[in-house]
Amino acid sequence: MADYVHIFDTTLRDGEQSPGCSMNMQEKLQVARTLEDLGVDVIEAGFPAASDGDFESVKAVGELGLNATICGLSRTRRGDIDAVARALETANKGRLHIFIATSPIHREFKLKMSKQQIIDEATGAIEYGLQFFDDVEITAEDAGRTEMDYLVEYFQATIDAGARVLNVPDTVGYVTPSEIRQQYQHLSDHLVKADSVILSCHCHNDLGLAVANSLGAIEGGARQVECTINGIGERAGNCSLEEVVMALRTRHDRYKLRTGIDTTKLYPASRVVSAVTGSSVQPNKAIVGRNAFAHEAGIHQDGILKHAETYEIMRPETVGVPENTLVLGKHSGRHAFNNRLEILGFSIGKEEMEQLFVRFKQLADRKKSVYDEDIEALVLGTQHSGPWHLDAISIHTEVEQSDQCAEASLKMRFDGGAPRIYSGRGDGPVNAIVNAIRKIIDDELHVEEFQVSAVSSGSDAQGRATVRATIGPSRYQGTGVSTDIVEASAQAMVSIMNRHHQHQGKEISESRITAAI
Repeated sequence: MADYVHIFDTTLRDGEQSPGCSMNMQEKLQVARTLEDLGVDVIEAGFPAASDGDFESVKAVGELGLNATICGLSRTRRGDIDAVARALETANKGRLHIFIATSPIHREFKLKMSKQQIIDEATGAIEYGLQFFDDVEITAEDAGRTEMDYLVEYFQATIDAGARVLNVPDTVGYVTPSEIRQQYQHLSDHLVKADSVILSCHCHNDLGLAVANSLGAIEGGARQVECTINGIGERAGNCSLEEVVMALRTRHDRYKLRTGIDTTKLYPASRVVSAVTGSSVQPNKAIVGRNAFAHEAGIHQDGILKHAETYEIMRPETVGVPENTLVLGKHSGRHAFNNRLEILGFSIGKEEMEQLFVRFKQLADRKKSVYDEDIEALVLGTQHSGPWHLDAISIHTEVEQSDQCAEASLKMRFDGGAPRIYSGRGDGPVNAIVNAIRKIIDDELHVEEFQVSAVSSGSDAQGRATVRATIGPSRYQGTGVSTDIVEASAQAMVSIMNRHHQHQGKEISESRITAAI
């Protein structure tokens, strides 16, 4: 299918490596189902050999029975390949993704290997992996800074070894669109049997060129784009899935290429990933930002009213922006609630749906109107996404001369055990909560950022507390939502505790095993 571009989503692997964007098992499964509904061809679920947690996450995604190909990342080591094979043994369609660096700087300083040694490592890994997988992808990490003649030699050897997909990543976001187009064209022209494999691009956004470089790669012959929802990922992020897909669709006159993406699911998918990771989408973000279809200038508004295409090259409904915001309340029934969940892009099982509906009714009793943002917060609430559970919170504030002092008492349970009370004092309620949490965690806790914002509109709106914190050397982000902002703050801190608990199981065998390819 020369006119088809495969969409390879790495939100669950490279996207999760973005600081503060780690996801727990429940959140990863929700994102995987969202990606399936979106129509992506390949879901890179993680790096099974990196930790027990990563292995279980990839295995769980594979067990969902999705139509998309489920991919696991691996170094050239046999142990890594075995881990991917075990994790994906029940997936409908599995792919092994092997990587090794090829650039001079990586060969000399990181790998300390010769060109031929790298080729031997790659081809040996492919041959071993073919025992378990028919579909093997090989990556030349830092291909953007690798000599062109060596890339041809490397990829020719991997084709002969049996690789079906060749990934040529711009790992550090260094190249320009014209350079990457020439690179792919050169590979297409000089690789024997190039028409029997798929050339893939994986572009990083360090210079703000990830989408432009991906389009340049496509012009040069790439037929797979590796990307993430909202462009999240290492450092400045990855190629944004929604942007590259809509560029191909909107400019079909130029590219004459198609994807399997249901573009009406792009906006809901963006909202799901944003809510899960706590990483907000900037208002002027292309395609899915709040202002993407807003027109304030009088001349623009006049033009839009006369004919939409005067200032809009896409219609909001094309990318799934809801035509209206249906406000629910305490008299709304299951049908209306379930219908709104579907519009917002959530795939919910029957049992979970019943639990959500009960929580929706409880929320509707506390506030007059329930908006889309409130529903998202219900689905993606973080207070029950780990072993620590917050049952109740009590804050006592007293004034001592010119100073205000607060004491927080948190009633908490660990993994279904008996509840215990943890207390802390501070110069305000949030500081007191943090000090109570410090008594539980066995490493230094430092809060870097604390924000409170309204989830929706109205004086009775829920508040969303977002906390960025470090525990030891690791950085986490937690969110909490409640009509009481102090309770929301406590939920955010409990979310961080749960993420830390999940992360503690990760045993990194060497520095930076989570490769940014």
